[in-house]
Amino acid sequence: MSTLHLRKLLRYRAWADQRIYDAVAALPEGASTAPHATIFGNMLGTLTHSWVVDDIFQAHLQGRAHGYASRITPEPLSFDELWTRQQAMNAWYLAYASALTPEQAAEMVDFQFIGGGEGCMSREEMVLHVVNHATYHRGFVADMFYQVPVKPPATDLPVFLRDVPQE
Repeated sequence: MSTLHLRKLLRYRAWADQRIYDAVAALPEGASTAPHATIFGNMLGTLTHSWVVDDIFQAHLQGRAHGYASRITPEPLSFDELWTRQQAMNAWYLAYASALTPEQAAEMVDFQFIGGGEGCMSREEMVLHVVNHATYHRGFVADMFYQVPVKPPATDLPVFLRDVPQE
């Protein structure tokens, strides 16, 4: 995959995150933390999990320990703190992918999975993973919107390609 495509996917991810976070912020008070029958408990928990996985894979890409024993923060983050962190993380990934040479993008990186076991992925596969992972969990959040009940925003790649000028 070219770094051009990685950058497009990361711009898409940032756009989709902006739409979902804006929509969560507009929900009635307490809706984002209301309990749901979902693995991370609620909307904010699900978005936090997505950020934690971004942070874990950033550490893998940087060759440093991430310090997590779980795929969620030990203490809940506020919506504002989480959104600030997510924006910074999205900017980091875009800058990182923009600086990768094709050789660096293909370089394999060994790491340990949180749940145990060894992993090995190329740098571009790791970037692709964080984009796909966020898309997957935005889908969980969108489902919880219907339970409020509020219609979630469209965050599909074709909508991004249609609505956002491309480089």
